[in-house]
Amino acid sequence: MNFNIDAFSKKIISENGISDTVINYTVNGNTLDLYLTANNDKIRFIELDWAFEANDDIYVLGDVWERSYGELEFTRLCNNTRYFPWYFIATDKSECFCFGVKTQPNAFISFKCTANGIKALVDCRNGGCGVELGGRTVHLATFVFKSYDSGDVYGCLCDYCKSLCDNPLIPEERIYGGNNWYYAYGKSSYDEIITDTKVQLGLAKGIDNKPFEVIDDCWQINSCEGPWIPNEKFGDMKKLADEIKELGARPGIWIRPLHNRDAAITEDMRLLRSGKRQYLDPTHPDSKAYIKADIERIKDWGYELLKHDFTTADLFGSWGSELNETITKADGWSFYDKTKTNAEIVLDLYRLIRDAAGDMLIIGCNTVSHLCAGLVELYRTGNDTSGREWDATRKNGVNTLAFRLAQNEAFYMCDADCVGILKDYIPWEKNKQWLHLLSYSNTPLFVSCTDNLTDEQKKDLSLAYKTFQSKHTIKPIDIYENRTPSQWEIDGETVIYSW
Repeated sequence: MNFNIDAFSKKIISENGISDTVINYTVNGNTLDLYLTANNDKIRFIELDWAFEANDDIYVLGDVWERSYGELEFTRLCNNTRYFPWYFIATDKSECFCFGVKTQPNAFISFKCTANGIKALVDCRNGGCGVELGGRTVHLATFVFKSYDSGDVYGCLCDYCKSLCDNPLIPEERIYGGNNWYYAYGKSSYDEIITDTKVQLGLAKGIDNKPFEVIDDCWQINSCEGPWIPNEKFGDMKKLADEIKELGARPGIWIRPLHNRDAAITEDMRLLRSGKRQYLDPTHPDSKAYIKADIERIKDWGYELLKHDFTTADLFGSWGSELNETITKADGWSFYDKTKTNAEIVLDLYRLIRDAAGDMLIIGCNTVSHLCAGLVELYRTGNDTSGREWDATRKNGVNTLAFRLAQNEAFYMCDADCVGILKDYIPWEKNKQWLHLLSYSNTPLFVSCTDNLTDEQKKDLSLAYKTFQSKHTIKPIDIYENRTPSQWEIDGETVIYSW
């Protein structure tokens, strides 16, 4: 597939005309670095267009802004109507072509691939308005393309993803254990978490690697929002972390850093969007200090893993399933600091959390995939699985594991979400398959369960935890035909699942 990264046209879209905008770029082999400078112009978008030789036999697959929602699939080029955030792969099953941007860019970038060419939409906005750079030069992104004389689309995508991230954070140990969300759904207590911890330790008996017990949304005084202080069912959170560690497990905890009803938060610390001031504006100095203090307090309690959630929706007002080419649909709003692009603002927030968390492991949930790479160890790649509805696990879990697995250990560890176990809901013969696939996937393995397990479930879970400790080879097979592939190659053998 012939492609010249240096041969493109560009179009600048400004909020107040174009008078002093300068676009510069440098090319080095298969990479292109793009720079933007503007003094008074308020730049919204830059469109870049390349010629691309394509035909109807080509299949394309792209990424998504944050979590996927069961929609990932290979589509024929002639039928594709979507923009692909960050990168895409095109293949005729004998050759592969990958094009995208390196992780941690300073703009939100999506691609449209058609038989007429490739368009990159470079979103430079601040909120829903043009960014006010004030003469500053921004390195927007490093574009990277690779061509492969191979039809092994999964192998090519694995190689390509590794070329996009220079600094992945990969934990040395396997990350596994319990998360209480998919059986508790927001209702738990100090004593129940201790019971859950003992269950996980029993399942992990004989394994030197300590399991985690992650406390999800349930421990704070308000449901799904701050202030991040414990409710009466939990009490002393430091004592709880200490007890989990004394039992022999590792404590983890969930937080939604931007949604907080603390009366100490003033109105000017909140983001004004759609006429409402609801969420913390992470560009305001006082908001930054408040978020930092929250994370540091949790670290001081002794938690070893932090799962931070909802920041993409809280910042931009939409779920990824509602978006196509851009990260936000609403126009006419800005952050407190109008001089930075949305991508720079998100990166600043993730870096703030990373710095405050110190040596805690971080799971990014509802975070922007390409921006948190290198700043989190674990990344929730898909929407919620379930302890109640098998279709949610099949749709969200299997789909994201199959089509984003190439990012695993290239960007971060891909967390395709939990095995949710609730009595009388999902048949064990279904959940057992999801458990089996995760145990061989080289990705994190979290289970939501109480002590109400059958002997069969205990046996299967213990075996899965032991299997999980070793490295395996794995790839989906029927990825062109199936959004939830049922055929997988695992350690050289074909395994067929009945989803």
